[in-house]
Amino acid sequence: MRTILVTGGTGNLGRPTTARLREAGHDVRVLSRRSGPGLTTGDLTKGTGLREALNGVDTVLHLATSRGTADADQTRSLVEALRPSGVEHLIVISIVGIDQIPLAYYRSKLETERLVEQSGLPYSVLRATQFHNLVDEVFTAQRFLPLLLAPSIRLQPIAVDDVATRLTELAAAPPAGRVPDIGGPEQRSVPDLARLWKQAAGSHRPITPIRLPGRAFGAFAAGAAMTGDTTYGQQTFADYLTARFSAEASR
Repeated sequence: MRTILVTGGTGNLGRPTTARLREAGHDVRVLSRRSGPGLTTGDLTKGTGLREALNGVDTVLHLATSRGTADADQTRSLVEALRPSGVEHLIVISIVGIDQIPLAYYRSKLETERLVEQSGLPYSVLRATQFHNLVDEVFTAQRFLPLLLAPSIRLQPIAVDDVATRLTELAAAPPAGRVPDIGGPEQRSVPDLARLWKQAAGSHRPITPIRLPGRAFGAFAAGAAMTGDTTYGQQTFADYLTARFSAEASR
């Protein structure tokens, strides 16, 4: 059994990861700016409370994420607190393709990886493809448009539960540096994913494939956001949609 601190433990990925870690018998603390049952108070942005939160911890899962440059800034604060702590393993979640896709958020994630790699701390970095819920959100955000816009690229979305399972495996293993990337069981075009979403959501809007200018779209179109022939996840996007809309219908 390990004593594990999880940053971002109340988030979309953090919740199932925390649950799996506890099911595996680990003693899990969730770092939060709030106070409450099951929470350990600390602020990655301000760097406050981190050394106290790390007291007695041997493994840290860094799952917290923010937009802009905050990811790198928060990771810098965490690394500074970790150096004198004696933590044996820092595990960081990242995104497939961030070194090839020129997006500001991805550059911040790449800087996060660099900070960890150069920290001198024992670490593992896991890159995963886009989560099912992110693809879902892209379509849901268009609910007031007369069309359903779908970029003409292919993606390999993965379930957060599958990523949580892999993170739990890494928590029980020794530090391994950059570990193999993981992606979902299917690579499908976004228009295909839109058709699945449209059917599950009961939408009647026409799907309009689009192409966008720029290097970022070109990198996505070239497959930079996918893992190639390597898959890990078990849940398909259709499985995710069935579970999501069934849960809504039962409320």
